[in-house]
Amino acid sequence: MAIINRIGDYAEDLKTWRRHLHMHPELSLDCHETAAFVVERLRDFGVDEIHEGIAESGVVALIHGQGDGPVTGLRADMDALPMAEITGADWASTVPGMMHACGHDGHTAMLLGAARYLAETRNFKGTAALIFQPAEETIGGGRIMVEEGIMDRFGIQEVYALHTDPFVDAGVFSTCPGPIMAAVDDFEITITGKGGHGAFPHTTLDPVPCGLAIGQALQTIPSRNADPASPLVVSLTIIETGSATNVIPETMRLAGTVRSFDPDLRDMIERRFHEIVAGQAASYGVKAHLAYNRNYPATNNHETETDFAVTVAKNVAGASGVIADRTPEMGAEDFSYMLNARPGAFLFLGQGIGPSCHHPAFDFNDDVAPIGASFFARLIETRHGV
Repeated sequence: MAIINRIGDYAEDLKTWRRHLHMHPELSLDCHETAAFVVERLRDFGVDEIHEGIAESGVVALIHGQGDGPVTGLRADMDALPMAEITGADWASTVPGMMHACGHDGHTAMLLGAARYLAETRNFKGTAALIFQPAEETIGGGRIMVEEGIMDRFGIQEVYALHTDPFVDAGVFSTCPGPIMAAVDDFEITITGKGGHGAFPHTTLDPVPCGLAIGQALQTIPSRNADPASPLVVSLTIIETGSATNVIPETMRLAGTVRSFDPDLRDMIERRFHEIVAGQAASYGVKAHLAYNRNYPATNNHETETDFAVTVAKNVAGASGVIADRTPEMGAEDFSYMLNARPGAFLFLGQGIGPSCHHPAFDFNDDVAPIGASFFARLIETRHGV
């Protein structure tokens, strides 16, 4: 494992930073204390510029190298999840109902490690733009930072990110060109009928049969409307209705998630949702309202930049430590907005087999932080060679 020796020297600092962040999780755009911690470290490192308050609590820091050259963005997300931790670690969350269950504390620590090294050595031309982003788990802080103009404001030409992976051996990078994570949409269907006594259904307009029919019909979208070779998930995850066994309810609520890659397929899915909901409501004589919300687009890696990132990863982890043809997954990422704005690549870094992200027993593996930090640093030095 060819981690940078200097970064290896302060591996304990990376661990300390990461565990501090883990103990003090914050949600969504409200990552102000996390951002303050990041800014304090960046000032200690002597970075050239620090720009705060982007997307409320986001930070962009600039490190200038030796002379003119490109501007490359490196992104880490900072927010946690609204869930209780069960790791039992000495550094477990101190905030009830919040925890870093997706490794964003580790992502931030890795980028801080790269920042410290790059600010010390400056063995590159151009500028490294370090992007510390809030709200990946919720409303898309990546989208907001792009909409607030960070790419043009700081002249960012390419952008890269890492995400921890608890399903791959520690220190192994994986990625692929093209789609790597899916687009995500969500839906909520409210069916309104006329409630009444369960013994007299003829005096009611029961929303339940309609809701059950809608739920079954939605599953025909992937099975009968989409090309079987096109990845698509329609998951009905919430069904809410009723209060007693002898009461026919007035309303029924269905909700869930949709995952896809192809933009044309995404259009078809939304159209079929509206057709199915309206058609089933009409056939059962009830009213139905569909709220279909498009969220993060698919995360699409750019081929040239992905090839470059794979080369850098092999320099850090060796050829056997890089998987360059990872199978795309149906999870979603708001780094997609940054890749829509600029060419770049999104990679996973294995942390060893263990509890999955978003599991209450998840904890980032501190041993891989110097590997990720070395990747970020080598990416800048390789792309911006003196």
